[in-house]
Amino acid sequence: MPRSVREPRGRDMKAKTLMIQGTASAVGKSLLTTALCRRYRRAGRRVAPFKAQNISLNAAVTPCGCEIGRAQAEQAAAAGVVPTPQMNPLLLKPEGEGQLQMVVMGHAVDRAVAAAYLEQRDRLRQVVSAAIAQLRAEYELVIIEGAGSPAEINLREGDIVNMDLALRQRSPVLIVGDIDRGGVFASFVGTLVLLSEAERQLVRGFLVNKFRGDQTLLRPGLDQLEALTARPVLGVMPHIGESGLPDEDGVALERSEYRVADAGQVEIAVIRLPRISNFDEFAPLVAMPAVRLNYVDRPAALASADLVILPGSKGTLNDLRWLRERGLAQALAERAARQLPILGICGGCQMLGMRIDDSLGVEGGRPASVAGLNLLPIETQFVADKRTVQLRARIVRPSFLGSSQLGELEGYLIHHGRIRLSGCETPVPLLFETCGAQLPEGDGASSADGAVVGTMIHGLFENAALRRYVVHNLAERRGLAVSAEVDGWDRQAIYERLADIAERAIDFERLDAIIAAG
Repeated sequence: MPRSVREPRGRDMKAKTLMIQGTASAVGKSLLTTALCRRYRRAGRRVAPFKAQNISLNAAVTPCGCEIGRAQAEQAAAAGVVPTPQMNPLLLKPEGEGQLQMVVMGHAVDRAVAAAYLEQRDRLRQVVSAAIAQLRAEYELVIIEGAGSPAEINLREGDIVNMDLALRQRSPVLIVGDIDRGGVFASFVGTLVLLSEAERQLVRGFLVNKFRGDQTLLRPGLDQLEALTARPVLGVMPHIGESGLPDEDGVALERSEYRVADAGQVEIAVIRLPRISNFDEFAPLVAMPAVRLNYVDRPAALASADLVILPGSKGTLNDLRWLRERGLAQALAERAARQLPILGICGGCQMLGMRIDDSLGVEGGRPASVAGLNLLPIETQFVADKRTVQLRARIVRPSFLGSSQLGELEGYLIHHGRIRLSGCETPVPLLFETCGAQLPEGDGASSADGAVVGTMIHGLFENAALRRYVVHNLAERRGLAVSAEVDGWDRQAIYERLADIAERAIDFERLDAIIAAG
């Protein structure tokens, strides 16, 4: 690594930066940033991730109780640092009908339609600038992730996350393209053409992502691209497939295909709600060889599932209405009558209850109070204050989800809805007891026969003991013999694998020189 990259920083020095932009959404920017964070950590650098603005319903809760994009939390973990709101100062959570919940520096502060959000871009640009300034004062290197494509010329005026940020930080830019979807060379050249001259000067190279096959067949195209653009191709990343890490947004769900479980696999069906949120928590299950996880939206798809999960939602009342319109509510009721396992998480837990009261219009729609699916003995009241907290808990009521023998489990809360036992004014623990700080609301519930379980706690499947318990329990119900002891999901091992792949694929000598030159 060049000396100028590693030399000690004085108090008045700013961290070096590298910005990862893409030719489109879902080309692999987040995964590449994660790989780079781990690679530079292994190289002895104190590195931090940064994304000015996320539009995503997959969120994480930091130790300080702030809400940020799941991708930045993963990148911070890969870098071996504590995630903070400075790493993702703006998180926009779509609520449907053109509305967004704005999370600024980790806290939900407002709701806005797209036009109103654009009117605030100057104020929000200041928030972004302050956040990255703090990171650059505390770290040696900041890996900045862009959003979508920098060549969306209709959005240029409101840009605060791509080239506008690169210009303000004078950051070198690496553009990533997905060759698996086709047209990658045209995308590289077209992106460069649509940038201004000042923006083009910051683009220092390209990276081809998701390549399958013999790289020697790609060489003529790479040579022509370099000749046309006068910029190097710094690497060709292979097609990784399922990385084991959660996706940043719902684009991956649009590409998911239903597949029948193989012999010996348990089948888990996650209902693909229109406003599904925090589906990132199912990534550990996807990585288990003993599991086939499908995202489904038809009643018939529930029939063969060993477990149906009703996930979190950013529009609980609207998604509850959708369940009824699609016939899924009836299918869930029939499943419960047959004592077949159903798990509701957060919004899904609330829908399984007896009533949801949003008389304050917290979810952004008209104030309403509606009947739930009547499968759990709970009621939900939406309040303005959003609960975001990490926690440790222990199961006190055994079910297919686990027992007290699992010990302490880690998870997090992120919701406006407070649940309580139906008919009781005081919320009480129904499924879990928290370890440490007590929470003034219910945590979950189960039906009398134990077939239906709901919890307000996200992230439980990241606990190896719990996910293995669940898979073994489901397998035993069908008389299957599965091995879940080695379940294929280890967060640190995934980071290491990504860094190894990047080391082999990227010319880090040239990339380090680009970072050092700034």
